[in-house]
Amino acid sequence: MDAVFGALADPTRRALLHGLAARPQSVGELARPHRMTLAGVSKHLRVLEAAGLVARRKRGSFHIVRLNPAPMRAAQEWLDFYQRFWNDRLDALQTLLEQEPNQEGTHD
Repeated sequence: MDAVFGALADPTRRALLHGLAARPQSVGELARPHRMTLAGVSKHLRVLEAAGLVARRKRGSFHIVRLNPAPMRAAQEWLDFYQRFWNDRLDALQTLLEQEPNQEGTHD
């Protein structure tokens, strides 16, 4: 999960994953909208591969990259736990605040 969050921390890698969500693409296709060299895109792809978020296969002289979203499931479960945690805490705070007597307009 550390590798997944590390890979997702970079905006370029997130953009690459977003592009791959539509369909598998060659490294050149991935590089084009980012105005990056093939070497630059390959460096980002190696990080995504190490996290298991993409898979690469060679077709002729092209490397075709596809999205593998499965590793994001563990990250999503971790985030979901903390979303429930904070939602519960905020709900408890709201209940507490709603139960406090209204102090406005009272003078002792």
